[in-house]
Amino acid sequence: MKKILLLLFIFPIFTGKAQTDIDGIMMEKNAFCVGPMFGYSSWTNYWEGTLKRENLNLGKVSTTMYSIMGNYGITSKLNVMFGLPYIKTKASAGQLKGLKGIQDLSFWIKWKAYSKKIGQGRLSLFAIGGYSLPASDYTADFLPMSIGLESKNLSLRGMADYQFGKWFTTLSGTYIRRSNIEIDRTAYYTTEMHYSNEVKMPDAASFNLRAGYRDKGAYAEAVIDNWTTLGGFDITRNNMPFPSNEMNATRIGFNFKYPMPFKPNLSVTGNFFTTIAGRNMGQANSFNAGVFYVLDFSKKIKTDSDHSKK
Repeated sequence: MKKILLLLFIFPIFTGKAQTDIDGIMMEKNAFCVGPMFGYSSWTNYWEGTLKRENLNLGKVSTTMYSIMGNYGITSKLNVMFGLPYIKTKASAGQLKGLKGIQDLSFWIKWKAYSKKIGQGRLSLFAIGGYSLPASDYTADFLPMSIGLESKNLSLRGMADYQFGKWFTTLSGTYIRRSNIEIDRTAYYTTEMHYSNEVKMPDAASFNLRAGYRDKGAYAEAVIDNWTTLGGFDITRNNMPFPSNEMNATRIGFNFKYPMPFKPNLSVTGNFFTTIAGRNMGQANSFNAGVFYVLDFSKKIKTDSDHSKK
């Protein structure tokens, strides 16, 4: 779900860790991969509806992310994952003060439903379910300085992965159901006046295509993804963004993971993404870097089992 908000005016988190909810890799049974990540994103130009512009009262808007992420293998075909980020926003000009705080706690269940050799390669099919909810009482109605959109999100993803030797292609599509949110005012205007503090959040869809090289725990891949809000409205001229805006984006980027030769259980990951098209969002460039370690609990389980037999 990548927090599910991808770039919006906020930050594309959960895009570079080992064994994610959006790749064709599974964690082995009783193995737990965990580690910290750092990310940075910034934009100067943004789309106000379809009009691309800059705002000298904002300057460069940047977002910094620190997070902890983990993935546990219940079996080699069923993994559970979590992520929890801390976000800081900043504008280089004007009077808008950046915000900071813990954003949303996210969980995923990833199931490898099918795997079969087809031709010279292997086709694997996955089903992934995700859920996220705010982990702190942050403010959503202060874009682009908000650290999140405050909705609770339920996602369902279908994914196909085909590996031919050491080369692979992965295609996925996701539907995201978003809950309504409450803001700190009793009336607001979208395309009409609303005398309420409740905001109806449009659902969204996401598509992701990646291809590259994968071998012995290491990979390097090129990625293109798209986020489309299924509803919403455009930012009005010279106005601030609103949580229920239509927010669309297409990005291209690069991911990698590299296990350390001296310590195979330790790996580094990283990525870079740039936005090539959008609507009501910033034209952001972003990068993430992380360090992950795999703990093998199967050894402890086997040892305890051996003791119980004596």
